[in-house]
Amino acid sequence: MAANTSKTARASVRAGAAKDGSISVLGEFKYVIPLNGGKHAYVRNLTNGKTNHLSTTSDAFVEEIRVLTAAGHGPKIRIELANLASAYPGHGWDATEERLVAAGVFEPAA
Repeated sequence: MAANTSKTARASVRAGAAKDGSISVLGEFKYVIPLNGGKHAYVRNLTNGKTNHLSTTSDAFVEEIRVLTAAGHGPKIRIELANLASAYPGHGWDATEERLVAAGVFEPAA
């Protein structure tokens, strides 16, 4: 890494390390960033480099998760959804995962 990083780059790294749902220095990547009590989320898509703001009940959300699952990221996304459901039990993340299973994005839980 270059010794002369910009002030903006250094601030971005500090902010990323401090916030939940951000890229850490070890390369952990969060796909689903909850918003508005679970009604919306930012979905980070590694396949196209975009982050979309979507309603968790929308078809666009389902399709975005489907694209990520097809690219092999499904198991990590399911873990994230389970973690969100346990961290925010009143936000409906368990129902969101059930909708994704019903839409055929994930396999039913064994």
